[in-house]
Amino acid sequence: MAENGEGLGTVPEHERILQEIESTDTACVGPTLRLPLECVCVVWHDFHVLPTCWSPEEGAAGSPQQLGDECTLRSVYDDQPNAHKKFMEKLDACIRNHDKEIEKMCNFHHQGFVDAITELLKVRTDAEKLKVQVTDTNRKFQDAGKEVIVQTEDIIRCRIQQRNITTVVEKLQLCLPVLEMYSKLKEQMSAKRYYSALKTMEQLENVYFPRVSQYRFCQLMIENLPKLREDIKEISMSDLKDFLESIRKHSDKIGETAMKQAQQQKTFSVALQKQNRVQFGKNMHFNGRIPEERNEVELKRAFEEEDENEEEVLTVQDLVDFSPVYRCLHIYSVLGDEETFENYYRKQRKKQARLVLQPQSNMHETVDGYRRYFTQIVGFFVVEDHILHVTQGLVTRAYTDELWNMALSKIIAVLRAHSSYCTDPDLVLELKNLIVLFADTLQGYGFPVNRLFDLLFEIRDQYNETLLKKWAGVFRDIFEEDNYSPIPIVNEEEYKVVISKFPFQDPDLEKQSFPKKFPMSQSVPHIYIQVKEFIYASLKFSESLHRSSTEIDDMLRKSTNLLLTRTLSSCLLNLIRKPHIGLTELVQIIINTTHLEQACRYLEDFITNITNISQETVHTTRLYGLSTFKGKVAQTACMSACQHLSTSLMQMLLDSELKQISMGAVQQFNLDVIQCELFASSEPVPGFQGDTLQLAFIDLRQLLDLFMVWDWSTYLADYGQPASKYLRVNPNTALTLLEKMKDTSKKNNIFAQFRKNDRDKQKLIETVVKQLRSLVNGMSQHT
Repeated sequence: MAENGEGLGTVPEHERILQEIESTDTACVGPTLRLPLECVCVVWHDFHVLPTCWSPEEGAAGSPQQLGDECTLRSVYDDQPNAHKKFMEKLDACIRNHDKEIEKMCNFHHQGFVDAITELLKVRTDAEKLKVQVTDTNRKFQDAGKEVIVQTEDIIRCRIQQRNITTVVEKLQLCLPVLEMYSKLKEQMSAKRYYSALKTMEQLENVYFPRVSQYRFCQLMIENLPKLREDIKEISMSDLKDFLESIRKHSDKIGETAMKQAQQQKTFSVALQKQNRVQFGKNMHFNGRIPEERNEVELKRAFEEEDENEEEVLTVQDLVDFSPVYRCLHIYSVLGDEETFENYYRKQRKKQARLVLQPQSNMHETVDGYRRYFTQIVGFFVVEDHILHVTQGLVTRAYTDELWNMALSKIIAVLRAHSSYCTDPDLVLELKNLIVLFADTLQGYGFPVNRLFDLLFEIRDQYNETLLKKWAGVFRDIFEEDNYSPIPIVNEEEYKVVISKFPFQDPDLEKQSFPKKFPMSQSVPHIYIQVKEFIYASLKFSESLHRSSTEIDDMLRKSTNLLLTRTLSSCLLNLIRKPHIGLTELVQIIINTTHLEQACRYLEDFITNITNISQETVHTTRLYGLSTFKGKVAQTACMSACQHLSTSLMQMLLDSELKQISMGAVQQFNLDVIQCELFASSEPVPGFQGDTLQLAFIDLRQLLDLFMVWDWSTYLADYGQPASKYLRVNPNTALTLLEKMKDTSKKNNIFAQFRKNDRDKQKLIETVVKQLRSLVNGMSQHT
């Protein structure tokens, strides 16, 4: 063994491997050893361990082979002789040493183990005896204490019950008020007394619930209160929505009632003012001796009628129940959510305001459409005014002013748009009266309405325009029915009838015996009467506009001036342009115009009597009358005469009965036209600009120049050009006249074919005729 040990000692690597085997976990012996399969198996067998990666059932083809391949150690299989054998011997020696140590340890502890077992055997008998004694003693104690235990448990149970009863009574006394208040809350909810229910909830939360907050039923009640509050909010909000829908439906009725009250109050005030004026006049007339009893009776009657009207007219409170608003406001105030309610109410009312302000598309067709529009708006703002005064903070004056300004802008825009479609002056007048009543009604509730009266001035201009259009038709009818002859009268009665209609004064005519004639025709008194009717119609619109008499006087004079200078003058101008109006009619029209102009001072007196504004006032507008019209009549007559003369001369040349015309006749005709042009250039009537009157003969002049100069090449070359010298010469006219001259040359000059100049001229005429015919045919085809 010494030799073996010495031999083994010569291999230090074997020692190192054995140390690693001793110090390494058995699961990692394989990687540590890196031995061939036989060595590994020996190690495992000798050290009583098995590899974790291999089992005997796997056989040689399993993991040991793989492990053998992996555990090959180069130091064991090197070139040293007997290396494997030496290592195995060293390994056996090491195993024997470990076996000896294990045997020594077992021998050392074996005697102590035997002694301990012996002692336990001795104690077992005593322990069994002690167990029997303890069990017996315990049984005796149990039997002796059973009755005591029963009695003690009974006492304990009775005392617990007594304490519980006392506690229950105390707790019930504490809980009963809570339950009573909660029952009261339920009754209030069922009776829809929501405001009282909210007050009860506050008492429960602040006073009663803190006393019993530890109980589950209290927690359930506490958890249920928010739901009840939400239910109350939803119910009150539903009532508010019903209220809003109700006032939306009743807005027109409310507005109609308010406007009727305003109208009755205004009527009564006017009646009272008239009564005061009558009393003042009677006092002045009778020098203080007036039958006062009669005045008192009339005034009493007026008051009685006012009282009857007040009884018949309902108030806004009679038409609408405002309790849902008050109730909802109080509920939201108690809930601390007043701002939400205010915002919702204002938002919904603004939406309703937009709906109310939206007019119907055909509103302008009838006065009922405007009335319905106004009553709805008045009803809306009457409700808002009522809410403003009976609630605190729900709506404010700033809010209503903002809402009114928004509405007023929309109202003005709507009225301005829809009134522009009104062509009937009666409808415009009714619209004006509605706007005035609408403005007076809302002004009585404190809303500013100055912009509405400014709008009325715009509508007044439109009203005047509709009046002017209406009276234009009246004037046309009068002119159509006139015979344009002096008015004949055969007796005094007829004379007075005419004088009553028209302020005519002529001493010479008065001295003449019957029968006699007025210088003007029948249309003059009719025109004068209609002008007065126009003034009355214009005055109707100026009433109730809160304007001074001076402003009304100025408006009447301006509108009358427009009637005279624009409408009447336009009708006269259209009249004198009609083809059936001859010189005789034109003379009579001038005479009629002169008398109408002279009557303007009587119209001024008529307006003065209406407005009580003296004509000597500095800013009084004067009536222009028809002073500018008589120059226009003369110009129109002169222009019409020249155009008629030019047309007649042209028709004379182109008359189908005129078969032939010579060049000499054309030259003489040219001299006649020159005389006409000289007359036109002599300015027979002042006021024509430049050569306006000479343009009446421009067609004849260009035609005659073409034939006198014989400039056919220029005419044909420049035809259709804007700068053509003969722009107004029609090819048909030139062709007709040229053919008449060609026929004359053939008939009168039988020897013309023997003269070269005449033959050339005849050929030229024929050539021009062909070209003109081609031009005319081309124009016909193009057309």
